[in-house]
Amino acid sequence: MSNTATVHARLDAKTKRESEKVLRELGMTPTDAVRLLYRQIALRKEFPVPNKLTARTLDKSDRDEEIETFRSLDDMVASWNA
Repeated sequence: MSNTATVHARLDAKTKRESEKVLRELGMTPTDAVRLLYRQIALRKEFPVPNKLTARTLDKSDRDEEIETFRSLDDMVASWNA
């Protein structure tokens, strides 16, 4: 007996097509994405939305503001302790 369950969802064709294009670029399947979402909900016991600080940081990143670059992983880790 399998220990899995099935989830069915309906969405508009454009959203499906555009989302699946992004998922393919990430090397993920739609099933992988749903599993990831459900796992985060189970772990957090809430829907995974960014807090205000994370949302502001992501907005700045989208605008290429306050972006840091590093020559190596060691340089990046060292910046955390600076």
